[in-house]
Amino acid sequence: MTYQDDKNRSRERRANRVRGKVRGTAERPRLSVFRSNRAIWAQVIDDGTGRTLASAGSVHVSEKGLSKKDQAAKVGTILAERAKAAGVERVVFDRGPYLYHGRVKALADGAREGGLDF
Repeated sequence: MTYQDDKNRSRERRANRVRGKVRGTAERPRLSVFRSNRAIWAQVIDDGTGRTLASAGSVHVSEKGLSKKDQAAKVGTILAERAKAAGVERVVFDRGPYLYHGRVKALADGAREGGLDF
């Protein structure tokens, strides 16, 4: 077993631990976050039907020169606008294997500022 295998297995275990407690419904869909070194994406998912109701990523941020943290906050507000347009007001937050810190926290704060309740 290589170091990379250990790292991937640990990441999957962390994500499963969070997702074991967080489940999206039609009334409160799941806001799922994916973070890479370069960008951040988020989507609002109804787990009952398996449909993505709204999504946004840092590729949708038009302003240049923003820090990654500022981009994440902007993604949160864009996602909130799109989710509200889809009729979603309340969500449950799924941070996946990432700590609720830095860019993940900035995205969550941006979504709250945009009007999502969680």
